[in-house]
Amino acid sequence: MKKDKVGAIDVGTTKVCTIMADVTDEGLRVLGVGVVPSHGLHKGLVVSINEARESIKESVRIAEQMAGRKLESAYVGVTGRHVSAVNKTGSVSITRNNQIVRSDDLKRVLDVARSVKVAAEQKVLHVIPRGYVVDGQAGVRNPVGLQAYRLDVETHIITAAATSVQNLMKCIRSIGVEVEDLVMEPLASAEAVLEPDEKQGGVLLADIGGGTTDLALFKDSTIYHTSVLPVAGYQVTRDISIGLGINYELAEEMKKRYGDVTPQEKDTDSEEIAITGDGHSVSYHDLSEIIRVRVEELLRLIMLELPQSDYHKLIPSGVVITGGVANLPGIAELGQKIMKMPVRLGLPMRLTGVSDVLDNPAHATGVGLLMWKLKNEDTEASKSKRTGLHGLLVKMLRLFR
Repeated sequence: MKKDKVGAIDVGTTKVCTIMADVTDEGLRVLGVGVVPSHGLHKGLVVSINEARESIKESVRIAEQMAGRKLESAYVGVTGRHVSAVNKTGSVSITRNNQIVRSDDLKRVLDVARSVKVAAEQKVLHVIPRGYVVDGQAGVRNPVGLQAYRLDVETHIITAAATSVQNLMKCIRSIGVEVEDLVMEPLASAEAVLEPDEKQGGVLLADIGGGTTDLALFKDSTIYHTSVLPVAGYQVTRDISIGLGINYELAEEMKKRYGDVTPQEKDTDSEEIAITGDGHSVSYHDLSEIIRVRVEELLRLIMLELPQSDYHKLIPSGVVITGGVANLPGIAELGQKIMKMPVRLGLPMRLTGVSDVLDNPAHATGVGLLMWKLKNEDTEASKSKRTGLHGLLVKMLRLFR
């Protein structure tokens, strides 16, 4: 049975999650998971290298101890307001005698698309083909093998601040782990929680974490739009802290333990919750009302980020909410009320092995980073197979000439 090793590190504002797994013929088998509180990060940015490194180191140590082996390399998630995206096109001529499009032509046309000028302080993370045009015919998914004089491609190019990426990589490499690839977090989360038919019809993924809300819109089975909002769970906790006059740490605990975004549907107006040993208490209704107002505002901000106003036509499959904030009871129902479209919670797909802790929307990115590895392996394998078949076909044609 073929085996391969894969690792993922999700460095978030509130937590660091390291996952170690084996890739087998049957799929992914999780061997180790390390989840620890995150320090030294704010809204996806490293603000203290020493603190961030120690958090990552502890997360990796726990995962290694559980797996019984060392983590050598990992796929790493990237988020933050510094991440931006743009759609660009590229075109090339097919000049060989038989005019057959080959895999190296795909590489050429993608290179042309990515040659768009990027500011020196930005680093290209992804160049994702959205669709190909062959001699003016649009909607081509895979042009390899077709005859053409001209090949065009429309791409979704995602960039990030080079210094932010370098600081994150520095933290990880300093503990002896190599960065195998950097992946924009909502793209990773999408691999773990979205269904193929949702991506085909049109769906918006909203990964609401501690520091940022990461958005990825899919249409016709490809990426259509991505963006990052610097508003997420942190703002909810801060409002609780200010509104109830308690410290931030206690407010975070109250949010996780008692938070609910549908207080108006419960007869709990007079219910009090003890929050300290000295008998100090707060109203359950007041707590949930603060959370509901802030989450409702966040949901409206998400809709404003959509690239067009006719979002019912753009994303008929609705919205999938994942990330730590998705654990708030009633958020899907509130989403349907505010957005007036289907809304569901995005739980990461179940994996075998020691994966029980990963059955939580907060770990969608970590699981998705593993899935990203599988997807790209399959893509490369398919390309190699197509290239090999093309070479064999050419040899056979030569024999019959």
